[in-house]
Amino acid sequence: MATAGELLEHDLGCAAWKLHQAVVGHTDKTVIELLNSWRKSPIIYNMDQMFNARHVWIGSSPRFNKYGIEFGLGKAVTLRSGYSNKFSGKVSCYPGREEGGSIDLEVCLPPPSMHALELDGEFMAAAS
Repeated sequence: MATAGELLEHDLGCAAWKLHQAVVGHTDKTVIELLNSWRKSPIIYNMDQMFNARHVWIGSSPRFNKYGIEFGLGKAVTLRSGYSNKFSGKVSCYPGREEGGSIDLEVCLPPPSMHALELDGEFMAAAS
């Protein structure tokens, strides 16, 4: 995890490294520990309590070829999650339509935050 201040003090590569560390830290061992802990003290999460306007959540899976589904209308132009799966600060990462290691992002932010992100030259250079 990193605070907004920490991210602003460093370049985009630092943010990418933090994300990398979070992903590689999500091992079989940590997942099994989490499941065993939940089994000992099960709870049902209230989605409203899980999300905070100051957090960014990133998710998706490369195991499902979303662009490979064909309904007779041609290859999808882009991907979007359903309405019930959107909240401020959510980022979905999909294997890119252009393939070759590209990544498509769906970023859910309030309009002022999205506008500020679009004005960030470093981010836009990396994201486009």
